Amino acid sequence: METVYLETTVISYLVALPSRDLVVAAHQQISRDWWEHRRSAFRCVVSQVVLDEIAAGDQSEATKRLEIIKPLGVLEASSDAEALAQAIVSAGALPDKAVRDAAHIAVATAHGIQYLLTWNCRHLANAQIAGRVRRVCSGLGFNMPMICTPEELLEDIDHV
Repeated sequence: METVYLETTVISYLVALPSRDLVVAAHQQISRDWWEHRRSAFRCVVSQVVLDEIAAGDQSEATKRLEIIKPLGVLEASSDAEALAQAIVSAGALPDKAVRDAAHIAVATAHGIQYLLTWNCRHLANAQIAGRVRRVCSGLGFNMPMICTPEELLEDIDHV
């Protein structure tokens, strides 16, 4: 079974009230469709970084986020993952302010996860940045997961 690391934005969109912003509302619906129709095709995991992020903010919303991910596995931040996150930032592949984004990539990479699912298109689902991060990972002997949005793993649900 293929593996998917769920980054914080996907989980947030799953439980948030529908947005009035049309793009965000579309991302929320796509996330819900993926969760309902495609999640079972993958072994889905999160990390302590995700747990920390989804536990922050409004307590009632944080509770919803934590509840929805209860059935998912939690990956440990190994020494390899910590070193890889530092290397990604040190190489300038991601800016210093994006250290948590580097941690998402590093944990998923160190655990051999195949897909990192996110709506963060600034630092994660960004083709130019992903290329730079992939080179850092490869240089250290790791295969970076495919970073994509839920839409890219949705498939045609009419044919599933």
